[in-house]
Amino acid sequence: MKQTRIKIILVMCVFAILGIFSISSYAATANEIDASVNASLDRFVNEVKGAQEFLDASKGVLILPKVIQGGVVVGAEYGEGALRIKGKTVGYYNIVSASFGYQIGAQQKDIILVFMSDTALKKFRNSKNWRAGVDAKVTVANIGADESLSTLKFKQPVVGFVFGQKGLMAGATIEGSKFTKLKK
Repeated sequence: MKQTRIKIILVMCVFAILGIFSISSYAATANEIDASVNASLDRFVNEVKGAQEFLDASKGVLILPKVIQGGVVVGAEYGEGALRIKGKTVGYYNIVSASFGYQIGAQQKDIILVFMSDTALKKFRNSKNWRAGVDAKVTVANIGADESLSTLKFKQPVVGFVFGQKGLMAGATIEGSKFTKLKK
């Protein structure tokens, strides 16, 4: 009886993961990605004080809009986005991650990685499968209502932001997520 329950749970987990990836498995065109990236950046700049100045000071910005995350015990995450340097798209990337533990549900979020040093940006661009937390430590910023990016000092070469339709989400992490360059 116990083995049957375990098998049922594992089958449900596999179907949950397959469902998440089937939603996102259609490959977006470069124009579709760029349109989503523009909308995500506009939301970010409008919702976070000092965001534009912070982005202007960066060496490069990876924007991954509409990242889908979900699961039941076993979780998965997928999204596609663009790397921009000085406001111009220089490449397209995806994010993939898997997790195991107490979890149920699904969500959609936007992720922005801001590269504050040339070294970190170069390492990211030259990597085939860059992993957050492995290839570089990523500081995920949590901004309160009275704070702005101009008042915060980040000492890490890569700063990450995870946000949805209504501001930044507290306690978000991208540790272990894998970023891979796409051919578009």
